[in-house]
Parts: sequence; C-alpha cells; structure tokens
Amino acid sequence: MFSALDPARAATDPETMRATIPSLLLLLCWATTGGRAAAQAEAWSDPLDFLRAALSATCSAEELSAQALGQRLEDGQLIEQTDFKAAGQSFGWRRRYRLASGDELVLIRQSRDGLLFRYTVEHFATGTDAGRIPIAMAMAGSDCRIFHGRRVRYGPAGHAVRLELLDPDLEPDGASEPLNPPVPAGRDPGGVTIALFDSGLNYTLPTFSGRLARDSDGQPLGYDFWDMDERPFDSHPVSSPFIPARHGTAVASVLLNEAPTARYLPYRYPRPDMARMAGMVEAAAKAGARIVAMPMGSSKSDDWTAFATAAAAHPEVLFVISAGNNGRNIEERALYPAVLPLDNFLVVTAADGAGRLAPGSNWGPESVDLMVPAENLDVVGFDGGPTKGSGSSFAVPRVVALAARLLADHPGWRAAELKAEILRRAAPWNGAGSSPVRHGWIADPTGD
Repeated sequence: MFSALDPARAATDPETMRATIPSLLLLLCWATTGGRAAAQAEAWSDPLDFLRAALSATCSAEELSAQALGQRLEDGQLIEQTDFKAAGQSFGWRRRYRLASGDELVLIRQSRDGLLFRYTVEHFATGTDAGRIPIAMAMAGSDCRIFHGRRVRYGPAGHAVRLELLDPDLEPDGASEPLNPPVPAGRDPGGVTIALFDSGLNYTLPTFSGRLARDSDGQPLGYDFWDMDERPFDSHPVSSPFIPARHGTAVASVLLNEAPTARYLPYRYPRPDMARMAGMVEAAAKAGARIVAMPMGSSKSDDWTAFATAAAAHPEVLFVISAGNNGRNIEERALYPAVLPLDNFLVVTAADGAGRLAPGSNWGPESVDLMVPAENLDVVGFDGGPTKGSGSSFAVPRVVALAARLLADHPGWRAAELKAEILRRAAPWNGAGSSPVRHGWIADPTGD
C-alpha cells in the first residue's frame, strides 16, 4: 500500500497511483528461487524465451477470454482480474494467473482512446517465505516489440541488490540502479536533528550523505523499518518491484535549500507491519530528534494506532504531517494520522503562490492547521538531478525547515513552543467563503 504513504501528488497518493500504474508500467517478469530454478531450466532452456512466449500470447489475446488466455500460459488458473475504467470508458485490464509450476503471471493490457498501446506480462515465483520474488521486467508497445526491460539481481544471501536495465533483446545495456547500497562513510555534521519518516533516502548522493546523523564512530543513526536493516534506501516497490516509487529523496531535498545546516535521521516506514511505527518514534526520540517530517497518510485508522500512542508519549517532539493529496475534506473522509487530535501534531497542506488551496490538496477547517506554497518547487530527484515537486508532501519539509531554524535559535523549545511560533506567523485566510484550514497560510516559510 502506498496508501500508507502520502507522497507527492504526481506519483504517490493512493488514488493517483491507481490511475497512473496502468499508464506508466508495462512489465515482463521472471522469477525462480532455490531448487525450483533447475526445474524451470528443464522446461525452458532460456527463461527469457518463456517470457517472450508469454508476451506473444498476451499480444494475440485481444479476442480471447481470460480463461482461454490462461490455457495458452501453461494452463494458468485465473485468480484475480481487474478492469481499468474511467469516466465510463474501458482502457484495459489486469489479470493474475497461477501456473502449474506454482509461479504466477500478471498480465496487463492497456488502451487509450480506443487504441491499444501497451502490454504487460509479470512472472513471479513463490519464495521460501511465502513471498513472490520478481526477477525481470520488460516493456512492449502495441506491435509487441519489447523496448525496455529490467531484471532484479540478488546477492549471495538472497537479498535484492540492484536493478539491471535490459535492452529490447532483453540483454543488459550496461546500466543499473542500486536497491540497498551501503551508507557511505562520514562524520556527524552537527546541527538540529530532523527525523524523516518516508520511503527512505538516496544517501549515496554526496549532498545527503554529508548531512546524515551519525554516532561518535561515524555510524549512521537512520534505520529501515521496512527491511529491518541499517540501510534506509529510498524505495517504495509496492506499485512495481522493477520501477519503485522514489519519494523521500525529493522531499528531503527541500530541507537542503531551507534548512541547510540540519542533520538528518532517515527512516524507511514499515509498510509490512505498521505497528513498527512505534519503534520509529522511539528511535527518533532517542537519537535526539525534536522535529519529525511525515509526508505520509492513509485511510486505515488501524495502521496508526501504535504510532499515535508513541507520539503522545513524546510531547517534546513536533510531528509535521501531510494533509494528503486526494482533493478532499479529511474531516468528511478521514486521512490518518492527520485527523488524530494530538497537541504535538502540526498538519499542513499545499497552497499556490496566491494563498489558495493547491489543486488536489486535502483540507480540513479544524484538522488541517495551515497552508504553505508547495507547487512546482525545485527539488532534487532520486538520481541527483533537478526536477519539480508539488503537493502536501512538499509543504511538510518547508514547515519542518522553518521549525529547524527556530529550534537552532531557541534550543530549549519543545513541540508546544515551536508549534505556537509557527502558527503565529500564519496570515488569516482571505479567500472567498470559509477557510479550508484552521490558521491560514504562511506566504514565505523561509522569511524571518
């Protein structure tokens, strides 16, 4: 669930992701584990040959029923089907099959304006821990010609270590993306400590590695509560294990501009077990964080029970929380943890430059405290290059940076003092009708 994360509007909130996955991803996957690799090799001299065959079957499946298509795919049993529809129009489907071998295929057929334009075939194997293990991916157009592929490479311990990019012949093209690299060596930079609760951080970029909070031996203090290791690398693979969403790096880059002397504690949020959020709070507090950036949220209240209890136990810590990007009043359709009534929560949403609620941003006359401009901000992307960021997720680091500068000037302040001073700076709503937020907006969070 990226529904446990509220990332930037363009690629992260749950409703947007459901809409963009069919139009962004065309995947072709193969996976084997343990002794089953040998059995698969007996069936196909080259596993990628099977992938090509599966793609060919999908490409010719326009008139085939789901069951008939499954028969072409190793007598695959249909176990899930989703039709993609918008405004009463159909634009494709997603079908999941279980094969006789025990593997699974996920097929996606996409159309636009009535014209076919992409296919998807995903192939997974069942892991020893009852998980599905992806190995490769490819993209093909309406002519069934593959134009891009990816393969997950695993280390000796069975952990995914990198994404290898494949050319149209499904051969390595020489490029790859890391999945869980070691944290570079360094020294603690000093400064106000900010905890980042997000999808992780690309700490291999020098601009970030030099700002990581470290102990006296230079060991980084951040943690990955998803994988439960000391490498909170930026990755949210739920929408696709081959094209994972990258959110935390772009959000954190706003801090580089607006709180350049702060030190960062990156934590990767625990989607597999949201009860671990309590451990994140405790770890952040123990490491000295007085401010927590939380560009996160979901509609599932149970996900946030443990977090709320832990946050309430640390009234000295200010949690700056995103209101979300679903274009709704969160007091009518709740988004957590934003609607939880904790005194050390500061809930923010995005405004445009004129102080109006930004398109798609959530609001709440009582639950959302304030707005700050967060449209088309200059941010650093996962690869270190310049890009743009918009949405409530990017309002969060702007307010966090303001809090960090205030705390640097007033090191004895706790959450209550920080929150009061930030809200004091808010100008009243001056638009038509009632205010969408409780305290108005801050036109320039970087100002004195």
